[in-house]
Amino acid sequence: MPTLPAIDWPRPWYDAVRPAFERLGLDPGGVEAGAAMDAFNAAAAATGLRNHLGMPISFVPQSALPEGRAYEQFIGATGCVPTRENLHDFFNALVWMTFPRIKCALNALQSAQIALSGVGKSRGPARDGATIFDENSALLVVRASSGGEALVAALRTHRWSEALFARRAQFGTDAQVWLFGHALMEKLVAPRKAITAHVLVVMADAAYFALAPAAQRAWIDERVARGLADGALSTASFTPLQVLGVPGWWEGQDQAFYADTSVFRPKRVESTI
Repeated sequence: MPTLPAIDWPRPWYDAVRPAFERLGLDPGGVEAGAAMDAFNAAAAATGLRNHLGMPISFVPQSALPEGRAYEQFIGATGCVPTRENLHDFFNALVWMTFPRIKCALNALQSAQIALSGVGKSRGPARDGATIFDENSALLVVRASSGGEALVAALRTHRWSEALFARRAQFGTDAQVWLFGHALMEKLVAPRKAITAHVLVVMADAAYFALAPAAQRAWIDERVARGLADGALSTASFTPLQVLGVPGWWEGQDQAFYADTSVFRPKRVESTI
């Protein structure tokens, strides 16, 4: 069995899934793929992890996915998550362990869209949004206040220096970034300044920020899953955020760092002609 590439676990972008990994009891210096599959299945059984139809979730080899069957539809119908021996699917399983309600809601949305319009080349806005969320998203939890709203406005309008440098003190106390997308986590094994997340903003009250991290994860899981079930999701739901620009997540974050317009690009002006 292959050993997965090394992961720099202390990095802050792995804060969301690190506790789930630690509970597996695997060697952080080198994860053997077969041992990871066994550990994930034991954890899924122990926690009663289930899909939206109530079927137990299990992690199975990629070969279990029938030819021509859509991945999301297969999970929705069977509870079996096809899992390859690579970092991409390893992080996917960790996200299932960390945010099971969100993963379940996303799979329900994707399965419903496939049932409605088939697999096809064109997925439509809802399925596109769900795929982006699953693969490359981060959750920005912001304190519901005038300062929080101003931070979000600065990010949405790509005023990077204001949002990430001038307002850097808000991060940790009034704003938190939690990675969700498993492809995003995989990319950050080899961090680059240009790696960008699709961010979904989640507003929270003061009570959330007083919770312990485990309780914050549970709150996020319930709140976001409920939102996915109740409302529409599309590519317009997200705003970009350069992951290494999150205050405290990288070295040398001075004003010049955020003035790099090859990474922190100004918002494109829409033509009115």
